[in-house]
Amino acid sequence: MTTTFGTSDILSAPPRLHVRSRFVDDVDPGPGFPFESGLPTTVEQTLELLPTDGFSCWVRDTSGLIGFGRTLRIRARGPERFTELSDAWKAITEAAEIEDEVDLLGSGLMCFATVAYSGESAVDSIIHVPEFVLGRRGGRVWLTSISTAEVPPLPPILHAEPLQRVHSAHAEAGELDPDKWSRLVEQVAAMLTPIDNSAQVDAFSDDPTLRKIVLARDEVVTTGEDIDVRAVLGALNRSYPSCWTFDIAGLIGSTPELLIGVENNRVTSRVLAGTYRVEKNPMEEMPAARKLLSAHKDSTEHAFAIASLQRSLGSVAEDVTVDERPHLLPLANVIHSASDAQANLSPDSGLTALDVAAAVHPTAAVGGYPQASAVARVDELEPLDRGRYSGPVGWMDGRGNGQFGIALRCGQLEDRNRIRLYAGAGIMPDSDPATEVAETNAKLAPMRRALGLDRD
Repeated sequence: MTTTFGTSDILSAPPRLHVRSRFVDDVDPGPGFPFESGLPTTVEQTLELLPTDGFSCWVRDTSGLIGFGRTLRIRARGPERFTELSDAWKAITEAAEIEDEVDLLGSGLMCFATVAYSGESAVDSIIHVPEFVLGRRGGRVWLTSISTAEVPPLPPILHAEPLQRVHSAHAEAGELDPDKWSRLVEQVAAMLTPIDNSAQVDAFSDDPTLRKIVLARDEVVTTGEDIDVRAVLGALNRSYPSCWTFDIAGLIGSTPELLIGVENNRVTSRVLAGTYRVEKNPMEEMPAARKLLSAHKDSTEHAFAIASLQRSLGSVAEDVTVDERPHLLPLANVIHSASDAQANLSPDSGLTALDVAAAVHPTAAVGGYPQASAVARVDELEPLDRGRYSGPVGWMDGRGNGQFGIALRCGQLEDRNRIRLYAGAGIMPDSDPATEVAETNAKLAPMRRALGLDRD
């Protein structure tokens, strides 16, 4: 049976999916219990039970969603990719029969999704509907089956297989090596117009004059053995438990930035802009980070990010509020300036998490400021196709709830032993090329280390 469709196929004849969610942490093992050795209690134990490929996940610390098997995959490409995917998902949810005994965020009908950064990209944006989903939230564990068959299939018995770390990896420059990228940074910085005071940012929201452009570069890692995606995800989750670790359609990473979360019409978002590179210990270096990130370049960059989010989120939501002052977000290798935002969707809006993600993408953190003029210049100046890097990545359910992060600190699998990594930096009028290269190196470090490179 064909399981991959274009959005027009779904809209013309939406499949009737049969969905069942039930808890598996309070039942005796028996038919339909998928764990050979009992319920796993850690992320690593869960990863060991998964196939070495062919699964999807969205995990933060010990909570999240892991899907395996495929019921449907929907593809879209071009400027209307968000609308096409959203319309297809709404058609699927309207036709589905759902039995949800769990009633937690992510239970019932759900899908994983990853959307290309640009409408000009040659890379498909994808909705992936797995056959089975393991969910864990608030200490509870459930299993969802999603099938075109009226009788839910029994999940396969999952057998533990040790995670295999990469022992032989080599990195080389991609489309943009550091020297070429440095020259591009210098060129772009000279094109930008400064703002004297970050408090003036809102006054320039309708002015197309370029103030910031985000540039990305890539790096290719090849390995002497097949990449065990489970091991890469486990390493990322251990090192960055406060980030959202994901694997969707071969896009693997751990992002610190939640583009949007939607739960019962309540919208949350986290804005990051400004980066301090940790030398040894993030907690000991917080005073130095605070001093650097309060300087003109970084404080103005953060003001751009906040203004961009308020403007775009306000186009679809009500009561938008953003933290009055940014806080510092320490990670293992960097410290970011962060602000959290909240808003409300009208109960009758009919908007899904993907619709809200479409409204706020691309933020100033991945495109630039002002949004329209900056994004147009990125497509013109950046000599690489970002694919799904810096696009929305995450999940949504049949009720419109979901979470989409910005696909950062990530790489796209190109073969069983080849992955392309990406990193970017916000270029301002006073950007120093060497400093920006160092920032992208810091952002590449999480994936490098998870793949066996840059180990201490």
